[in-house]
Amino acid sequence: MDLLELSCKVAGILWSKPLIYLCLGAGIYFSILTRFPQIRLIKDMVRGLLSGKSSESGVSSFQGFAMALGGRVGTGNIAGVATAIFYGGPGAIFWMWTIAFLGAGSAYIESALAQVWKADIAGDYRGGPAYYIEKGLKNKAFAVIFAISAVIACGFTGPGVQAFNIADSAKNAFGIAPLYTGLFVSVLYAIVIFGGVKRIGRFAEIAVPFMAISYIIVALAMIFINFKMIPEMFWLIISSAFNLNAVFGAVFGMAIMMGVKRGVYSNEAGQGTGAQAAGAAEVSHPAKQGLVQAFSVYIDTLFVCSATAFMILSTGAYNVANPAGGFIVENLPNVMVGPAFTQAAIDTIFPGFGGPFIAVALFFFAFTTLLAFAYYADSNIAYLAKNSKNLKLIENVVKATIVVMALYGSVRTSDFAWNLADIGVGLMAWINIIAILFLTKPGVATLKDYEAQKKMGLDPVFIPERIGIDNAEIWHSIVERNYKEQAIALEKATQNR
Repeated sequence: MDLLELSCKVAGILWSKPLIYLCLGAGIYFSILTRFPQIRLIKDMVRGLLSGKSSESGVSSFQGFAMALGGRVGTGNIAGVATAIFYGGPGAIFWMWTIAFLGAGSAYIESALAQVWKADIAGDYRGGPAYYIEKGLKNKAFAVIFAISAVIACGFTGPGVQAFNIADSAKNAFGIAPLYTGLFVSVLYAIVIFGGVKRIGRFAEIAVPFMAISYIIVALAMIFINFKMIPEMFWLIISSAFNLNAVFGAVFGMAIMMGVKRGVYSNEAGQGTGAQAAGAAEVSHPAKQGLVQAFSVYIDTLFVCSATAFMILSTGAYNVANPAGGFIVENLPNVMVGPAFTQAAIDTIFPGFGGPFIAVALFFFAFTTLLAFAYYADSNIAYLAKNSKNLKLIENVVKATIVVMALYGSVRTSDFAWNLADIGVGLMAWINIIAILFLTKPGVATLKDYEAQKKMGLDPVFIPERIGIDNAEIWHSIVERNYKEQAIALEKATQNR
C-alpha cells in the first residue's frame, strides 16, 4: 500500500459515519441543555456582533466573528452544495439547514470555552481547543496532538488546496496562468498575515461581509427574476427530504447523509476551528462571543449555502446521480459536479456572467479561508512554543512556509495533499468534539451565568470563581483592566439579593 492509498484510507476512516453522527448528536445534546439559544437569544447574537470593541490584546467581537466566518465560508459553499444535490438530491438542502440549526449549539459551547481558557501570549489573546483541553480537561498530551494536527492541516496542507481552487478558477474563467495567480495571491497573503492577528481581523471584517453580501445579492436577484419557481423549489426540497417525491426515492438515505455530512464540513460546528478565532476576541463575558460564533453558523449555511442551493434549484441547473448507475435527473449533460452547477445556473439568467462571477466568488471565499488557516496555524504554534524565547522567529518561519505552500499549491496539487488536509481536520474534529462533551458543565455554566446577570439588569462580566471554574486567572486581569465598573455593579447586585 503506497502513501496515497494509505492517506486515502485514513481520511476515509476519520470522516466516516461515526464522526458525522457524533457532530449531529453533540449539536442536539448541547442545544437541548442550553435550551436552544439559537432561537431564544437571537437578539443577543446580533447585539454582541455589533457592540464589541478591540483592545491591545484582542480583536473586536465582530472581527473574531469575521475570521471564523471566513474559515467557514469557503469553496464548499459553492462546490459542496452542488455535491450534496448531486448525490442526495434537493432534499439534502433541508438536512444541511437542520445540522446548521443544531450545530449552533456546539459552536456556542466550543467558542465560550475558548474564551474561558484563553491566554495572553506575546501581547495577543490566543484560545481554542488546545488551550481548553490543557486547562479545562487537564490533558496536555491531547492538547499537543490537537495543536500539531491544526498546524499540519491549516499550515502545511490546507493553504495549497485553497490556493489551487483560486488559481484553477481564474484559469478557467479568465485564462490566467496559475503561476501568475499564485504569485498575486501569495504576495497579498503575506502582506496580511505578517501583520499579525490584528491585520487579519481588520481585513476579514471588510472582506467577509463584502463577499457574503455580494453573493447573496446575486442569488436574490436571480430568485426575484425567477420568482414563479419559488413554491416549486421549496416543495422540491421538502418533499425530497421526507421521501414524499417518488423521483428521488432512490436517494432518500443519501439526502440525509449528504446533507448532514456537507453541512458539518461546511459550518465546522464542533470541529474546533471557529473556536480558535473566538478566543482572540475582547469581550466582557465568554457567552457573548459564544453567541456571536453560533450566529456565524447561521450565516454560513442558512444564508450562503442556501444562496447557492436556490440559484441551482430555481433554474434547474443540476444533475442527480442514481446509486444504481446513470442519473435520476440530468439537466446538464456533460457537466461535472462542482462550481459548474452554480455557473450554469447564473448563466441561465445572466448569460456569460456565471464563469467570471464564480471565479471572483471563489477567490474571496478561498482567500478568507486562507487567512483563517494562517491564524489557526499561528495560534497553535503559539501554544506549542509559548515558553520559547524565539516564539516570534518560529511564528515568522511558519508564516513564510504557509505563503510558500500557497504558491506551490497554486501551480501543483495532489490527491495526497488533499488527503493530508482531510486527515488533519478529521483529527481536530474527533479530539475537539470529545473534549467539549467532557467540558459540558463549564460550557453550559457560562450561558446560565450570562442569563442570570442579564436578569439582574447588568451587562454581564465574567468572574470564573462565581461559577466554579478554575485555571482561568487571566480573567482577573482582563476584568480589572477593562470591565472594573461592570464587576463592581455585579458585586453590588449580588449583595443586594
